[in-house]
Amino acid sequence: MSGDSTKSLGKGSSPPGPVPEGVIRLYSMRFCPFAERTRLVLKAKGIRHEIININLKNKPDWFFKKNPLGLVPVLEDSKGKVVYESVITCEYLDEAYPGKKLWPEDPYEKARQKMIFELSTTILANKKTTFFGGNSVSMTDYLIWPWFGLLEGLELTDYVDHTPKLKLWIAAMKKDPVAGPLLIKPKDRQNFFELYFKNSHEACDYGL
Repeated sequence: MSGDSTKSLGKGSSPPGPVPEGVIRLYSMRFCPFAERTRLVLKAKGIRHEIININLKNKPDWFFKKNPLGLVPVLEDSKGKVVYESVITCEYLDEAYPGKKLWPEDPYEKARQKMIFELSTTILANKKTTFFGGNSVSMTDYLIWPWFGLLEGLELTDYVDHTPKLKLWIAAMKKDPVAGPLLIKPKDRQNFFELYFKNSHEACDYGL
């Protein structure tokens, strides 16, 4: 993996060259929870990839050719195939690449986990397992986790005080070898939000 800590590309920048053979490129932004979903899946499956960060407050014109909406995440392979929207990119990676399957193979179990994803916290409050999909981390956990990773940065940790099982899940996710290392320090997130809501072009590169 490369590029997760590189400065973002903004308006006036040159588009990056072709994607190297055997690598998939992720257009991302370091503080974006939607893009974090895709980063989690890439890491969980051990997929060789590179990351190009995009300045979402000062988007380069060429990026709209990758995604007309101008949003991250966007995946691009060496053949120029492009996939965007966070849940779609995650499902694509799970289906297109070998290794650990994050969605169950069984159609019913897959449908059940997708229903859990839609209901999320209500389901977990009534479950006996540590994770949303069962006793081990799954796609459902990775799709939900980025928003709970925001709680400390937004000083909203009291939000889960009344849900002991949710607090246990958060603790388990912090220990996960994929999710834990990608967790952004609360102070960094606070400083990012402060700049972002001021429409600062420096927001996306905070801390670099």
